[in-house]
Amino acid sequence: MQRNKKRKLQALAGFLEIPEDIVLDLPRITMLGNKQLLIENHKGIIEYTSSLVRVKLSQGELIVNGSELMLGNLQIEQILIEGLIGTLKYEV
Repeated sequence: MQRNKKRKLQALAGFLEIPEDIVLDLPRITMLGNKQLLIENHKGIIEYTSSLVRVKLSQGELIVNGSELMLGNLQIEQILIEGLIGTLKYEV
């Protein structure tokens, strides 16, 4: 049943030319080199240190490891992580 609903939403997004991330409540993750990471459509910050940031997503979490990590431009559905990003891990 869940897959059927997802397929219908994807078809609707294609028909209306709406990005799937909006219809399916998916995060949009944009990385600029290894210096900045923009996460849109998140569900909150789980953990934050200068070497680790864990962000809750609609389907799991994003784990960012690095050094000198800082949160900038915090908004309701958008986070900018700056610093030296070493690894990203998407856990479902």
